[in-house]
Amino acid sequence: MITRFRKRARLEELCEWADVAKSSYHYAAHPGERGMKASTHTQKKDELVPNCEVVEEIRRVLGQDYCVYGYGVMTDELRGKGYLINRKKVYRLMDEHRLLCGKRIVTKGKREWVKFRRIKATRPMEYLCLDIKHVWVHGEKRWYYQLAIIDVFSRRILCHIFQPSIRQDDVIALMRALDLRFGLKGVIIRNDNGSQFIAHKVRQALQALEAKQEFTHVATPEENAYIEAFHSIQQRELMDRYTFSSFYDAKLHIEKYMYWYNNVRRHGAIGKITPMQKWAQAASCTNVRQSFEPASVDLSRPDGVGSWDVSALYSLDKTNETAYLCQTGEQEMENLVANLFEENVQLIGG
Repeated sequence: MITRFRKRARLEELCEWADVAKSSYHYAAHPGERGMKASTHTQKKDELVPNCEVVEEIRRVLGQDYCVYGYGVMTDELRGKGYLINRKKVYRLMDEHRLLCGKRIVTKGKREWVKFRRIKATRPMEYLCLDIKHVWVHGEKRWYYQLAIIDVFSRRILCHIFQPSIRQDDVIALMRALDLRFGLKGVIIRNDNGSQFIAHKVRQALQALEAKQEFTHVATPEENAYIEAFHSIQQRELMDRYTFSSFYDAKLHIEKYMYWYNNVRRHGAIGKITPMQKWAQAASCTNVRQSFEPASVDLSRPDGVGSWDVSALYSLDKTNETAYLCQTGEQEMENLVANLFEENVQLIGG
């Protein structure tokens, strides 16, 4: 009304008649958000990291089973990992990406859920299970992470990585290396709903490799019992019996244990033989590849402590995998791992 009769009377009179303050008439809304622009980086110890890395760390923490941290506890968790961050910023990042307590993580595309809890595998490379295990390193007073892939039929650990963190790209690199060595076409891969596994990039990569990915239902680790059982065995036989002084000490023990588990330890569920013997028996009468060339994909990451190519441990005999079963001497294994350790420490500038 004031604008309509602006030319017929004074502004003071029009504001008085309309019962509107003169300052309110002249007020104009501020374009955009007020205040300083939000920061794009976060201080982590002696370096600045982009906020996207902080969000990935939050997703990884929330990807743990039963973890429903709010922004307050998440702030303490990030500070414990070396981030200099306050609660307001954590709230903003979690709110922008719909990660606040009570909000569900939304992923693209439809997931294939597990239909049968028990897997009946009839041959190697028919069903694979994978999961991430936390490993405490006493000497450094921090957690590291191990991702292992098990063949359900033979209970053989096909490959694994051990790193300060495990991201989407690490899962993709491991799958591509596995595809180069065995081929993943038609293989059914079972995993839980961790953020690394439900990521759109990971699901696209597995589709490109023509592998079928299926997800366990939330809070049902029994649907992924084969890899969970391996982690329980590893915890009992390795983690609970040894203390690790450093990352490389833990890595050395894990490599030796993987050799022990695959080639020496008898497994009751497969007839009290070793996983490699079960694999060799089936490989002799199926089309599973016996030649075991190491993967050409480098699984190490340039942004932290690298992980050397563990496929070298499984390629002592590059022409016939069966002959490799005979090499179970403890001294030979120690020499092998020691040589690999020294070579790779030099590669990463150690």
